[in-house]
Formats: sequence, C-alpha cells, structure tokens
Amino acid sequence: MIDPILVFGIPVDFILFALTLLGVALFHHKTLQVALTGLAAIIVYKLVFTGFKDGVGLAGLGHHMAHEWITLANLFLLLMGFALLSRHFEESRIPDEMPALLPDDWKGGVVLLVLVFVLSSFLDNIAAALIGGTVARHVFRGKVHIGYLAAIVAASNAGGAGSVVGDTTTTMMWIAGVSPLAVVEAYIAAIVAMLVFAVPASIQQQRYSPIQKDPAKGLKVDPARIVIVAAILVAALVANITANVKFPALLEIIPVLGLAVWAVILLTAPWRAPDWKVMPETFKGTVFLLALVTAASLMPVDRLPAASWSSAFGLGFVSAVFDNIPLTALALKQGGYDWGYLAYAVGFGGSMIWFGSSAGVALSNMYPEAKSVGRWLNHGWPVAAAYVVGFFVMLAVLGWHPDKPH
Repeated sequence: MIDPILVFGIPVDFILFALTLLGVALFHHKTLQVALTGLAAIIVYKLVFTGFKDGVGLAGLGHHMAHEWITLANLFLLLMGFALLSRHFEESRIPDEMPALLPDDWKGGVVLLVLVFVLSSFLDNIAAALIGGTVARHVFRGKVHIGYLAAIVAASNAGGAGSVVGDTTTTMMWIAGVSPLAVVEAYIAAIVAMLVFAVPASIQQQRYSPIQKDPAKGLKVDPARIVIVAAILVAALVANITANVKFPALLEIIPVLGLAVWAVILLTAPWRAPDWKVMPETFKGTVFLLALVTAASLMPVDRLPAASWSSAFGLGFVSAVFDNIPLTALALKQGGYDWGYLAYAVGFGGSMIWFGSSAGVALSNMYPEAKSVGRWLNHGWPVAAAYVVGFFVMLAVLGWHPDKPH
C-alpha cells in the first residue's frame, strides 16, 4: 500500500468518507445513493492512487474483501432475517396485548425501554430494537416520536454493552481472550445512561402520542408465530455461544449467526409464511449500511490514539459515524484499554446517530422518517447526554484500570 495522499494533513480517504457522511446527513431521502456513490469514489481513488492494505489494484481490493466478507454477510443476513422476525412477532398479535402489561402513562414507555435493554443483554441488539419498535408501533397507535426511536436504539445498544453475547464488539473481545467479567462492568455506565435518557424520551413520546390504556377487544394470539420468533432467537443465541466456545475458527470461514437465523426462517416457512413484502425496503436499508461499513473498513487507520480513558471516551463519538467492528479490532490489537469502558463506548456510542449502529439502521427501515441526522440529533439529545453521564459515572466509581494487550 502506498502512503495516503494528504490535503492539509488529512488523508484524501478520510475526506471522501467525511463527504459521504455529510451527504447522508443532508440528503436523507437519498441515503442509499449517497452511500453507494461515496463507496465507489473511495474504491476508485484507492485503485488509482494508493492501493489497499493487502495490495494494489483489483488484487488488493479482492484480498481486502476476502477479510471483510464474513462481517458483511452476517450483517446482511441478520438485518434481512430480523426484519422477517419482527413481522412474525407483529402478526402473532402479542404487541396488541402489550397495553395490558405496560403502565398507562409515560412510565409505560420506560418499562418498554427496560424490556429492550434486558432482551439485548442476551439477544442480538438488532432483534431487540426491532421487537421494541414493533411493540411501540402498537401501544402508541402507530405514532412513535423520533426521540423515542433513538431511545429504543440506545436501550438495545446499552443492553448489549456489558454482555459478551449481546453485541458483536463484546463477542470479539471474548474471542480475543478478554474475560466476560472485564466487560460486564460496562453495565454500570449503561444502566446510568438508561436512567438518563429513558425518562425524558418516554415523556416526549407520551406528549406526542399517549400509550393505549387497554388492548383491543377480541384479539386472538397466534401461538405458532410466537414459537417461530422464539426459535429464531434461540437459534441465534445458541449458534453464537457454541461457535465462540467450541468452534471459534468457524466464525472466520462462514457467517454462522446469519445462517442460523435463516435456517429457522426457511424451515418454519411452510408452517407460517414470512411476510416477504418487507424485503425490498429492508434490502435498501441493508445495502446502505453495508456500503458505509465497507467504506469505513477501507480507511487508512493503522492504529488508534494511545489507550487512555479520554481516548476511549472519544471513540464513543467516533463510533457514531465509523463502524465499531474495525475500531474494536484495532483496540484489541493495540491493547492497554480498560475493556469495560471500550465496550460501553463503541457499543453505546453508535446510538447517537441513526446510521451509527446496525440496530439504528434496522429500526429506521421500519420507521423511514427516522432517517434524518438533524431530527435524530434534535429529538434524541438525551441519548448523547446519557452517553457522557454514564461514562463519567463509571470513571468516578471504578477508575481506569487498563488491561494487558490481547
């Protein structure tokens, strides 16, 4: 790889990536086109001028994609599969029954966010966010405030931050030899963050569209779809744990989680047909995220700033626009981090912008009106405030205790 070309000390790669993100923020009705155009520009630039980490020309691009395809395939299969899961869950009529279980005022919104948090601690955060979004659509009569959508995404990311099976980044740490106990301390910050954003977001939602006080009459729950939803979630959980504990090398060869989810979807299709109509729109949102993730992986980032609590804090904001999987990989290679802080930063930080995490993209596929950076930041400000408060509470309680490189 040739040294990157600099403009005012900044690699052109980063300038192209920043322009892509700016385009996504400004042209939120054309996000897919902007992301694909940005990715194409970055690839052409690297083909012509600098090459890739693993070589120059098409061969270098091919080697790079050979390293990245498992991550991209897993994301594609999970986002597409969990969209079908959310429709199974919706058609089971369980969401219509939720008003009977949730409090009748703003506290109902808080309880729903807590449920998303708990689900995400042992399920994939995409699934937890989509289940939360499906329930919200029913209990709030189809009118869900963007600030509350941001809170659902934040709850799903917070719930996975302290669990080695709750988020891809924490699973990566586990595979690299970081103790699950070193990651679980992230829940100190995550729980504090929940306390900060859940209440204002729920009050905001209650003023916008109050929660239903009672479920509709004459509902008939479909047990078959409940079983299918449970089977998909269990398959993802079992595949994740089994592969990481018994067959870690397999994770670098095939997209285990995504294949497990789709195996159950296809096997149960004759019993209850999935709602295939959601696939075209979900496909567009999924390709958008994959374009950003691929563009981020092409950036000339060979190392992060020296490990410290302040650099870990900054990575939370970086992860809102830069894929947290390569950030985590670089941090593991570099070492010297207190892994609980890193887990919280890269796990929760992406909640601050709608495309900052796969959970945010998945939920925005369900609620297209959320695809606006300006509205997300304006109405979802409690999430950013919660990130800062949660981080510094954990720092005050635990201090910074860096671990050895893994």
